[in-house]
Amino acid sequence: MTELYGQRVQTTVQTEYLPYLVDTILGSNVLFQRVVRAAKKWSGRTLRVPVKVSKNTTGQSFRGMDTFSVAATDNRQFMEFTPSFYQITCSLPGDELSVADTDSKILDMMKLTIQSDTEDMADDLGAIFYSDGTGNDSKDPLGLAALVDDGSSVANIGGLARATYTTLKGTVTASGGTLTLAKFDTLWINTATGSQKPSAFYTTEAIFNFYGQLLRPQERITKDASLMKGLSAGTGFTALSYNGKPVLMDEKCTSGALIAVREDDLDWFALPYKFAKPVSYKSQVEGNDYEAPIGLGFSWSDWIIPANAAGVVGHIYFGGQFITRNPKRHGKLTGITGS
Repeated sequence: MTELYGQRVQTTVQTEYLPYLVDTILGSNVLFQRVVRAAKKWSGRTLRVPVKVSKNTTGQSFRGMDTFSVAATDNRQFMEFTPSFYQITCSLPGDELSVADTDSKILDMMKLTIQSDTEDMADDLGAIFYSDGTGNDSKDPLGLAALVDDGSSVANIGGLARATYTTLKGTVTASGGTLTLAKFDTLWINTATGSQKPSAFYTTEAIFNFYGQLLRPQERITKDASLMKGLSAGTGFTALSYNGKPVLMDEKCTSGALIAVREDDLDWFALPYKFAKPVSYKSQVEGNDYEAPIGLGFSWSDWIIPANAAGVVGHIYFGGQFITRNPKRHGKLTGITGS
């Protein structure tokens, strides 16, 4: 950068640094933030979700001394989930820390590194929360690609085969390229039963705009998503409305997808990492949608001095599992390219 002023100014006036870091890299991460902020605590070796997979069929009308069936009905199974762990490394050279820890420092380099790296890890996990959990030799947490599927891409959920237990299938419909209100209506009908309805829709920025173009001008109203009925654990997100439920755009969402979920049937069960402490700070980073991580799951190892290097290293951990209690209540349109 070319200096505007000459030596008279440069030798008499200090340079001023603003006391925060402006992020120009990270984008939106709506699903991850909403799910993790509503985290529940993990307990036990595995997490089992009992599910009813068939009806008792012994019911009958009768007259007089008709004989009844006395067959016992075994119509329950359980989905079983195990935790996954993710980490990101923080590393700083000791000589840089020595220079940074003087009376002239503007930002705390060690704290800023933890804050920035935690947000980077949350950004990574935001993409994973839309995937199928098979990344890195299936060490990744599960994502919506596994939780919202009809068995055509992800055959099993919670250890149960969707082909065998068909009520564990979600609704997956190819859009044929175009998004129409009729297709949106069909997705709603296929995932709603009585009072059990989708509570939110996640999609890309492009499809969010396609949907907005389908609405009549008086219906094309965007709202702060946190103020919409049925939407919890999120602030500052913009939403359109479908049947009173929020349609949210998320840069992490799978390309071409419009995903309907009943959020009461989605949970992040968080498992703090042993020998680490919870991550908690007031962020010095501005310019993005990432606030300090809220909820269970994030842990910090503390700084470690390696035996063979002059510096410090630390690890941020994130543990638990993203599960669904009822896959039938979710669905998606795929392959949307226009309206």
